[in-house]
Amino acid sequence: MSTISTHILDLSRGAPAGGVAVYLEAQNPNESWTELSHAWTDEDGRVKPFFLVEVPLPGGTYRLVFDTEHYFMGLGVDFFYPQVTVVFKIDDEAQHYHVPLLISPYGYSTYRGS
Repeated sequence: MSTISTHILDLSRGAPAGGVAVYLEAQNPNESWTELSHAWTDEDGRVKPFFLVEVPLPGGTYRLVFDTEHYFMGLGVDFFYPQVTVVFKIDDEAQHYHVPLLISPYGYSTYRGS
């Protein structure tokens, strides 16, 4: 069974993005989504401890939804993406999955971390 973690770096400020709401959701067989957990990033841009639900996660399709709108509004800067959704699959239940997000007011990037 897998665990999931994430962190957010604000490339425009060169700093972690603290106070961002993050939602972890699982895809159902009918392709709808169920929220498993939600949290906020800390001052280091991380969700700690790992983004755990009651038990580690089985294989399947998941998504992290990042509320970037409130983060950028709090900074008083204009932005283009009010929300970033990253969909990924867990295919090796023995592994930990780290899904970082790099943001700026007009773009974002993500990758499979370690």
